[in-house]
Amino acid sequence: MLTMIAAAQLPVLGALLAAGALSKVWTARGEAEPGALSRLGPAVLVVDRWRAPAMLGCAAGETALLAGLVMTGHPLFRWCTAAFFAISTYVLWELRRRRPDVGCGCFGEVSAVPVGLRSLGRTMVLTAMATGLVWTPPVPGWSLLTGMTWPQALAAAGGLLVLAVLSPEIEEAAARLRYRAPCEQRPLDPAPALNRLRASAAWRSHEKLLSSTDPVDSWRELCWRFFVYPGQSHSGEAVDVVFAIYLSGRHPAVRVAMVGFDGQPVDMAPLPKSMPVSAGR
Repeated sequence: MLTMIAAAQLPVLGALLAAGALSKVWTARGEAEPGALSRLGPAVLVVDRWRAPAMLGCAAGETALLAGLVMTGHPLFRWCTAAFFAISTYVLWELRRRRPDVGCGCFGEVSAVPVGLRSLGRTMVLTAMATGLVWTPPVPGWSLLTGMTWPQALAAAGGLLVLAVLSPEIEEAAARLRYRAPCEQRPLDPAPALNRLRASAAWRSHEKLLSSTDPVDSWRELCWRFFVYPGQSHSGEAVDVVFAIYLSGRHPAVRVAMVGFDGQPVDMAPLPKSMPVSAGR
């Protein structure tokens, strides 16, 4: 019975390793918030320029352990997994003692809550799961997944439930889902707005009037991104062709206006009052 319960934890360990590796890569490569790595362990234990490589190295180690557990039944990967979680427990203990202000970084930026007893308890449970796995039959993880019985599925679900109770990241993720910053306050890359513009009907209908397809000016106001192109009006007058792209929604609005050198619209109706034009220029 105990052997069956221990073997059933292999998918649980695999899921945690996969989630940890993916979230660390996402955080290290994208750094969703400026300075996020300075608040996450164990990256805080190294100098600034090595923080991203350290997190990527940890993700690479988790990926190697995951591949070994899933593809083979070799005891080496099971012992290494147990050692990995045991070392993680020690590192988190040191972080809690030396840097009580930083998060564990176990799941990247979402693990920014300071290390507490729940995070420590989780790594201890994972260490126990990995150690128990050492004494189970050496079968590849994929064969266990494909041949899982109902008792094993229930044992795996129980393991996941215990880890969920010990994971403060769940509350953090739920809080982030409940609160989303308004469009006006979210940092947004101008590249997607430019792509939306060039795929729009407004672009296609005015492209022939442009002197260049490279914008000469661009700025953001609230939830609108503006691009200015040199062009000519229908009557041949030199104008600025101003496109405005709304930055939210699956099908964002795209507006266009021709503006003369005096700042007045040419051959077109003014832009909506809710969409400022001149303040950012």
